[in-house]
Amino acid sequence: QVQLVESGGGLVQPGGSLRLSCATSGFILDDYAIGWFRQAPGKEREAVSCINMVEPTYYADSVKGRFTISRDYANNTLYLQMNSLKPEDTAVYYCAADLVCSTYPTDFSSWGQGTQVTVSS
Repeated sequence: QVQLVESGGGLVQPGGSLRLSCATSGFILDDYAIGWFRQAPGKEREAVSCINMVEPTYYADSVKGRFTISRDYANNTLYLQMNSLKPEDTAVYYCAADLVCSTYPTDFSSWGQGTQVTVSS
């Protein structure tokens, strides 16, 4: 059974940093693509980043150069390091798993519960 659990969200000032974690279980990390999505109030869920073993890592244009996705195989955990945060990064952040990377949320079959990130002074 695929399970994903996000953590690490919180309140941070503009220009600050946060590291989100996505703890995974029930599958082999190398066999799946893991995506990070976010959803702000009143907006559609959007792709932030995606990583797998066979494709270049994807980053949305809005986060390129500021966010970095990484994997910790020893702990079956994915991370999203977020630097230089802006108020427009405020959203609930989700990790999701499926066989290939995609920017469409509907292409991912397994989701975590989400973690709130608020960027405000």
